[in-house]
Amino acid sequence: MSDQPAVPTSSQPLLEVVPLGGLGEFGLNMMAVSYADTMVLIDSGAMFPEPELLGVDLIIPDLSYLQQRPARTRAVILTHGHEDHIGALPYVMQQFDGPVYGTPMTLALVEPKLAEHGIDAGDRLRTIRPRDTITIGDFTLEFLRVTHSMPDCVAVVIHTPVGVIVHTGDYKIDQTPLDGEHFDFHRLAELGAQGVLALFSDSTNIERPGFTGSEVDVIEAFEEIFASTRGKLVVTAFATSIYRLQVLVDLAAQFGRKVAFVGRGMVETSQIAQRLGYLRLPAGLAIRDAEVKSTAPESVLCLVTGSQGEPMSALSRIAIDTHRHVSLAPSDVVVFSSREIPGNERSIDRVINHISRRGANVITQHIKHVHVSGHGSEEELKLVLSLVRPRCFIPIHGAYRQRARHARIAERLTGGLPSRVTVLVADNGDLIQFDGAGGRLAAKVPAGRVLIDGTAVTGLGGELLRDRRHLAEDGLVVFVLAINKQTGFVEGVPDLITRGLAVEQGAESPLRDAARLITEMIAHASHEERTDYGIMKDRISVELRRFFRKRLGQRPLVLPVIMEI
Repeated sequence: MSDQPAVPTSSQPLLEVVPLGGLGEFGLNMMAVSYADTMVLIDSGAMFPEPELLGVDLIIPDLSYLQQRPARTRAVILTHGHEDHIGALPYVMQQFDGPVYGTPMTLALVEPKLAEHGIDAGDRLRTIRPRDTITIGDFTLEFLRVTHSMPDCVAVVIHTPVGVIVHTGDYKIDQTPLDGEHFDFHRLAELGAQGVLALFSDSTNIERPGFTGSEVDVIEAFEEIFASTRGKLVVTAFATSIYRLQVLVDLAAQFGRKVAFVGRGMVETSQIAQRLGYLRLPAGLAIRDAEVKSTAPESVLCLVTGSQGEPMSALSRIAIDTHRHVSLAPSDVVVFSSREIPGNERSIDRVINHISRRGANVITQHIKHVHVSGHGSEEELKLVLSLVRPRCFIPIHGAYRQRARHARIAERLTGGLPSRVTVLVADNGDLIQFDGAGGRLAAKVPAGRVLIDGTAVTGLGGELLRDRRHLAEDGLVVFVLAINKQTGFVEGVPDLITRGLAVEQGAESPLRDAARLITEMIAHASHEERTDYGIMKDRISVELRRFFRKRLGQRPLVLPVIMEI
């Protein structure tokens, strides 16, 4: 992009910033900021694996950079509570003994995550609020409110001996926020007038012209849906989209519908939001999912997980008619109030097809205005640049093409200023050094992905190393069966082939029992399930892994093979 300054010659320590994840990918957001012996992390995100990463439960950033500097890491700063910003925290907290700072909603979402990993955070979780200021080593940090798709989101301002840096976190500029908490323009403008060394800004929606809509913009579309729906209304959204849930709860009360939260994530997050006062339900409005069947369909709103087509989610089970408490009828309406995360399109299409088989009507954002993004569009990103007026600009949170476009816009926008901006398009692992004059890309540090299988960290070798280690430790099970395309029933006897599985000599019964288990499962499955091989493979894998874990204490790699005849 623009010319980089010469290598600094001052004896003063340099300010160093290293993105450890989140650049070029949607997830894994983590950035290390260090000066002398002080280092803080901004965010600690994870991402969920692609379907081809067999056996992988979670992906986190490579933590080698932190492990090499355990004494320097003083704190983790969380901008908000989305999984791509907090999901790796249980693993990061094992690498240092310092505190974790976040807003009330963010820390409330973190606590059960740490509990699942057996981590007693004690007093390490420290609550901050917008306009709070804290001091950590050589840094003074302040937090500014930004608007996003969930409450309690902040930008982070770090005052360093070298200069001020601003990290926006995820944001859009919502002029009519449902909670009345507005984006902190005023402080950003003050900082810009005082002088900002570097701005790190969200680039997700830079390719969208204009402004992102407000959360209130979906109300009209949902009013029409509530008024026209004669059966159950089922809405799927991200569980953390608290503003969206509040809109739906308010409309349910207005149109005389009870509200059932369905799916573990939806239940837990809604309870947290209610406890903190971010989600308000009138008394008597909520019902348990077990009460849905006994309630008149025209009087029910179900808020469910599974907007991305996750195979074992509540919505997927509802779609194939295997959910214990919620089923669909032709008079029902299912609304996808969310965006499609790239890579999930096929899974979502599969779920929609199954819903359509039930006869229910499906509404997506392509049909009605039932979703608005939580990320700012081009004009909002320009506005933040104009307010902050940084000497250096580093676009973050987006694919390379998005960050490159953000960089080009920044160069054009700031070209008329007395001091031309230095734009750096960095990648994960780039060491960015700053002195008082500006910044430059200086070197590369270890950065990458670590795959998590259960509680085991497989290391840096990607899926190949994970598979090899998994095979070496627990073996392989290949389950082969033939399914009649017309009837959906199993033809012949399924074949179960094992390699490296610790089965005692003469103890063939576990294998026979495993084959019998799957045969019975298929026999009791619906015709629709039996003819959807994606669902069948998922169910076979889950059942066999559970069987061998309980029966033999092992976790073999399971590969279902379905032959269509």
